[in-house]
Parts: sequence; C-alpha cells; structure tokens
Amino acid sequence: MSKVAVVYWSGTGNTEAMAQAVSDGVQKAGGQAELIAAADFGPAQISSYDAFAFGCPSMGAEVLEETEFQPMWDEVKGALGAKKAALFGSWGWGGGIWMDDWKADAESAGISLACDPVICNDAPDDEALAACQALGAALV
Repeated sequence: MSKVAVVYWSGTGNTEAMAQAVSDGVQKAGGQAELIAAADFGPAQISSYDAFAFGCPSMGAEVLEETEFQPMWDEVKGALGAKKAALFGSWGWGGGIWMDDWKADAESAGISLACDPVICNDAPDDEALAACQALGAALV
C-alpha cells in the first residue's frame, strides 16, 4: 500500500479543501494518506512515505507562502529523489504564474511530477475537487 504525505499550507481554507480532496483520491485508489501542515514537515520524514503531494496557494506577487511553506520546500525538494510527487494550490489574483514557477523549480531539482499540477481560482469547485482526487490517485 502506498503511503502518501499531503503537505500543505492554507491561509483561507481553499488549499486545505484541495488537500483533503487529494487525500480522498489517495484513499479511494487504495493508498494511505496523511495530511501534514507545512510547518510540521521536513527532510527527516521523507523516508516514511512513498509519494508526496505539496499544496500552497499563490501569495503576494505570485509566490509560494514565504514564512512556512517556502522554507520547508527549499529543505525537502532536493531530498525527494525519484519518489512520486505532485503540486496543487489555489490563487485569487494574477494568472497562476506561481504554479509555472513552482513546477519549473521542482523539475530543476530533479523531481519527476506524477501528473500536471492542479490549480483553482479561489475556493475549489466540483471540477477542481475532482482534479485533486485524480492527482491523489496518480500518486498511488
């Protein structure tokens, strides 16, 4: 059984709702998911999981959250190795460029993404939640 860490940061609850849908998708596909706040995750935990879903909304000038999420991401991205990973998050302004930048950063760190990132504008609708469930299933 695949064990998947769903690591996220959420300011308004939108990305948290997406994280829950990712977790649901993992479980429906027969895997085991654990929701983890970004502040509670680090490199020492990587060996405990088979795959990872990272979720963060767009902040400020379309960047990852800078206090908790970005420092965690910078610590773990180089240690993920060949394990499956995926990215998701919500945005409320701009054009979603933060996800393009994040995906490029992940790929330049040698991370092979299991599927395309999932983004949604503001609160996830049914279509976005279904895409998050599919993202979770792709990690199992």
